Amino acid sequence: MKKVVGLFAILLMLLSLSVNAKRENNELDYASTKDIMDINPHLYLGEMAAQNMVFEPLVLNREDGGVSPFLAKRWEVSADGKSYRFYLRDDVYFNDGEKFNAQAVKLNIDAVLANKARHAWMGLINEINQVNVIDADTVELTLYHPYYPTLTELGVTRPFRFISPKSFIHGQTKDGVKDYAGTGPWMLAEHKKNQYARFVVNPHYWGKKPALNSVVWHVIPDRQTLLLALQKGDIQMIFGADGDMTDMEAYQAFSSKGQFATLMSAPIASRAIVLNSNRPITHDIFVRQALEYAVNKADIVTGVLNDSETLAGTLMSPSAPYSDVKVKTYHYNPDKARALLTQAGWLLPAGQTVRVKEDERLTLLLSYDTNNAAEKEIAELIQDNFKQIGVELSIIGEEKQAFLDRQKRGDFDLQYSLSWGKPYDPASFVSSFRVPAHADYQAQLGLASRAYIYKLIDDLLISTDEIARQADYRELFELLADEAIYIPLSYSRTKVIYDRQVTGVGFNVSQYEIPFEKMSFRP
Repeated sequence: MKKVVGLFAILLMLLSLSVNAKRENNELDYASTKDIMDINPHLYLGEMAAQNMVFEPLVLNREDGGVSPFLAKRWEVSADGKSYRFYLRDDVYFNDGEKFNAQAVKLNIDAVLANKARHAWMGLINEINQVNVIDADTVELTLYHPYYPTLTELGVTRPFRFISPKSFIHGQTKDGVKDYAGTGPWMLAEHKKNQYARFVVNPHYWGKKPALNSVVWHVIPDRQTLLLALQKGDIQMIFGADGDMTDMEAYQAFSSKGQFATLMSAPIASRAIVLNSNRPITHDIFVRQALEYAVNKADIVTGVLNDSETLAGTLMSPSAPYSDVKVKTYHYNPDKARALLTQAGWLLPAGQTVRVKEDERLTLLLSYDTNNAAEKEIAELIQDNFKQIGVELSIIGEEKQAFLDRQKRGDFDLQYSLSWGKPYDPASFVSSFRVPAHADYQAQLGLASRAYIYKLIDDLLISTDEIARQADYRELFELLADEAIYIPLSYSRTKVIYDRQVTGVGFNVSQYEIPFEKMSFRP
C-alpha cells in the first residue's frame, strides 16, 4: 500500500511540475534534491547557489586565483598588509531600494563578527580588528596580522555578502532577518518550503540584468523522480558538485539523448576518506597505513566514477596553490596492508575472515551522507577491499544532519572528506582543520603532532614571506601524509545535465554557485 501511495505522490508531483514548466514565459525550471532553506547570507542553513543569486561580495574570485573588483571598484593594501581600504561603487542599491554604501558594509561585517564562533572555519573572522567608515563610499578593514587570503575570503559565497540593513533584526543578523534584500541580479519572490522557490530579476540591479525573467528552484528529494522530471521536460536543468545530484550512470545516459546536453567542470576539489586517529583502533598508525594500502582507488575511479574523475595520490590537487608537493603516497598493495596489520598485532585466526587482537574483532565504522549519489557505492567497494585484508567495515548511510552530528561527535572511524575546491583550497580548507565541528579536527585529535600542525597553519596564513609560506605548506602536507590521516581517492568535478534549449551554461569559480544570470533560452 505504501508503494502505491508513494507512486501516486510522485505522479502528483510530476503533474504539478508540468503546470509550472513555463519555458514560454522565459522562466528556467531548475531542480535540486534540497530546499533553498533560510538564505540569510550570514548563516549556513541556506543553499549556497541560492545565496549567491541574491547577495554579492566586495570582490570577485577569478579562475586564475586572483580577484577582480565587484561591489568595490578598487582597493589599497597598506605596506604592512594589515589595512585594506575599499572604494565602493556608487551606483548600487539593495532590491528594497536602500543604498549600498560604506555604512552598509560596516553594519554587515560587524553583524558577521558578532557571531564569530559560527564562522570559525574562516581564518579572516579572527583577524579583523576594526571596520571603519572613511566616507560614504570608502571603508577600511584593519587586521591583527597580514592575513594573506583576505581578499579571497571576502569573495567567497558566505558570510561576507551584503544584505540590506533594513532586513536586520535589532541591528543583527545572527538570529534571523526580516527578508532577503540583496544587491544581486536576482531577488526571491516566492518560497514554499520543500516545494519550490521563485527568483525574479532585481529591478534595481547595477550590472547587466539576466536574460531570463525568472528561475524556479523545484525541490525533488528523490533522484529518480528528479531524472524523470528532466526526461519529461518539466525541468530544464540539474546541476551539482560531488555527485550530490546525479551519478555517472545517469550523466552518461542523458549524454546519449539528443535532447540533452551535459557538461563537466575541470577537476575542482579533492575527494578523500578521513581516518579518525582519536578512535581506539585507528589511533594506531600501522592500522591507518594498512587501510591506505588496502583501498583500490583505480577501481573506484573506473568502477564507480566511470573515469569521470582523476585518481588522487595526495590530499590536495597539485594544481591548487602551494600544493604541488611531493609527499608519501600509498599505492594499492593488499599484501603490504596485511603485513602492517600483523605488525600491529591484528592476527587472522585460521578459518576466520576478520582479524582479532586480544579477543577484539577488527571492525570499523564508515558513515556517509545519503544525499550524495556516489558515496554509497564507493563505501561498498572499500568494504570489499577491507574484507580482503581481514577488516570488517560497517557502513552507515544517514541524512545530512545526522551525518554532520556524528561528524561533530567524532563518532566514526572513517568518513568522507571533500575539500571545497577553488577558491577555498588550500588556505580556508586547512584553516578549518581547527574547528571541532569538522571531521578533520576530530580525525586529528589523536595525533601527537596536532599542536605542531596548528602552528604550521597559523604561521602560513599570516606569513609575508612567500618562500616561508610555501615551506610551511610543504611541511604540513608531508606531515599529514606521513600520519596517514587521509586516503585521497579522486579529484572531483561538477556535473550539469540540461535541455539543449538552454544556452550560457557554465561554471563559476566556486563549485557551490550556479551562474543562472548568464543563461537564456535559444530563440
